[in-house]
Amino acid sequence: MSETKSIISLRGLRRAFRSPHGETVALERLDLDINEGEFVTVVGPSGCGKSTLLNIVVGLLQPSSGEYFYRGTPSRGINRDIGYVTQADNLFPWRTVLRNVTFGLEMRGIGDRKQQEAKALELLDRVGLKGFAGHYRHQLSGGMRQRVNIVRTLAYDPKVILLDEPFGPLDAQTRLQLQDMLLKLWGARPTTTLIFITHDLTEAVALGDRVVVMSARPGRVREVVPVPLPRPRDIFTIHTDPAFRRVYDHIWAHLADEMKESVA
Repeated sequence: MSETKSIISLRGLRRAFRSPHGETVALERLDLDINEGEFVTVVGPSGCGKSTLLNIVVGLLQPSSGEYFYRGTPSRGINRDIGYVTQADNLFPWRTVLRNVTFGLEMRGIGDRKQQEAKALELLDRVGLKGFAGHYRHQLSGGMRQRVNIVRTLAYDPKVILLDEPFGPLDAQTRLQLQDMLLKLWGARPTTTLIFITHDLTEAVALGDRVVVMSARPGRVREVVPVPLPRPRDIFTIHTDPAFRRVYDHIWAHLADEMKESVA
């Protein structure tokens, strides 16, 4: 591979699933480069293979054909450089908030217990949850659980973080608060690469450096749209910027076409 900036490169990616009823092609001829330190958001019609794409990137699935390069090297199997934040918080109900956040550090043998707890408490403090370190999952709201879910991943400093609709089930106000939190956390880690799937186009444009627009199934990259908005961004007012509206309207026109085709 000649690309030096791309941390992830996908070439001609195809993924099909077989069942007794035949073959379903989730991704077809997908090409994409993602650079180190980018915040890339991904949008597309329901069922276009967005989650399948993330599962291939992290190594939970293998492509049926095509190539996947991580830092210029062919990638196979689980990539321990990559963290994964799903829509479900997946917190361990038998562990406190603090012990949930230290879990990844424990599994990787990073630091001793005192160091692990100090790092976890520092992150919890940054997201306003230090006072809840001794609480359990059932004692937290949905937004609080997702904050814990995100800092649990950040704690072990992955090079790439995949986020699969992490704010999907939350109310509008909580979503804005967590979008703001995520941008601030990422701003403190300028070399960390984020790939963020969402069905919310407003969220995609507000957060991303580029928005990847996928086609209806089988999923392909229809267009990659740069977002020419400066950073740091004020998530609460960015929607009033004329540049935001131009990008939003441009992408919406493509999405509308894809949705019409998917139900035709």
